[in-house]
Amino acid sequence: MNEEYQYVGVVTHYFDRISVAVIQLEGELFVDDRVLIYGPRTELEQQVRSMELEHQKIDRGAPGEDIAIKVDEPVRDGDEVYVILEDEDEEY
Repeated sequence: MNEEYQYVGVVTHYFDRISVAVIQLEGELFVDDRVLIYGPRTELEQQVRSMELEHQKIDRGAPGEDIAIKVDEPVRDGDEVYVILEDEDEEY
């Protein structure tokens, strides 16, 4: 199964005590999406389990919004965020 990546935004802040990343979105992001957070010292793949906008739970983040997600490992300001797109049409 091949994986493709679609750029959706950048980490603008990381709250280490609560393991939350703030992401400035340039594309759509949904709860349950699989993401790759990638930077010079970061390579984290995980599922988006919850998302907040201004302390309110949301299911979808839109371009231009600064959303917050809980992350499994530390990330850094400037890390890029990609949605992992699985190509399920590859099987014959």
